[in-house]
Amino acid sequence: MFRPLGHVLPTVSALALAGCLSAAPAGQVSIHDPVLAKEGDAFYLFSTGPGITIYRSADLRQWRLQGRAFPGEPEWARRVATAFNGHLWAPDIAYYDGKYYLYYSVSSFGRNASAIGVAVNRTLDADSPDYRWEDRGIVLRSVPERDAWNAIDPNVVVDEAGVPWMSFGSFWSGLKLVRLAPDRISIAEPQEWHTIARRDRAAFEPDTEPGTAALEAPFIFRKGEYYYLFVSWDKCCRGADSTYKLMVGRSRDVRGPYVDKDGRDLADGGGSLLLGGTPAWPGLGHNGAYTFDGKDYLVFHAYEAADEGIQKLKIAELRWDAERWPVVDPRVLTEFTSLQLE
Repeated sequence: MFRPLGHVLPTVSALALAGCLSAAPAGQVSIHDPVLAKEGDAFYLFSTGPGITIYRSADLRQWRLQGRAFPGEPEWARRVATAFNGHLWAPDIAYYDGKYYLYYSVSSFGRNASAIGVAVNRTLDADSPDYRWEDRGIVLRSVPERDAWNAIDPNVVVDEAGVPWMSFGSFWSGLKLVRLAPDRISIAEPQEWHTIARRDRAAFEPDTEPGTAALEAPFIFRKGEYYYLFVSWDKCCRGADSTYKLMVGRSRDVRGPYVDKDGRDLADGGGSLLLGGTPAWPGLGHNGAYTFDGKDYLVFHAYEAADEGIQKLKIAELRWDAERWPVVDPRVLTEFTSLQLE
């Protein structure tokens, strides 16, 4: 269901600006919208790019490019988004019943002509004879002037009852949560939708425009009795002018409401700062959160001002304070350096 790409375009995110995403210097991993998985002794990193870019590592620091999940693009992509440029955005990777589910976004810049698709594989090891990504098509779609939300930036979480839910969204009326069917590739019926985070739009903004309510990239991480909702606020993809930052709220119910440290609902503009930019790293965000071998991690991308604002991979240990709120040491911005192997 995929056709080969005619050429490679620069890595992009939901509202990227043309020309701001040059590659990182040789030796570092330049990446947008990273998510992680582990199979056996190997870690796998998935990111925005043509066909979804995949790296492999044994230690979370040294990464070797494994290639693309797909040699081309979904055959339906340009019917959904006429300005689609060949890049699949903001993946998520989940494991269920012996298979890996790779969710991905198809969209056009600054429009909610978007869809979230999914492909399935039995292994992440490209050397295995069982390695083959099979596209299962569209999970959900947003249409301009019909929907006031944007079908990008998926993340799947399973609640305490074993029910899968997908959070997603960028700008417009905020971030949504929808219950998935047991097959993980379709929406459950009867449908159940929730708004889990939003910010106020400026008055009189047309519904066809993303607007000024800058938030995206939800990621829900279950830890103890809480579900933690991580979101990215403000502007990504502007190099040294990026204002991206990571915010968080939590809930005892996957459906919300998610509240910040002051008790304010994220669906009413709330959010507590987890990690913000610095002069050296002015913007950072679009994270994933994971537990590997008993330790919690946060993975995200950050823009380095001293290197023309190029986006780089960051992985931090995720710690927890006495009130069970997540904590990230900001020194990770300077102390964590990835190495891309030849």
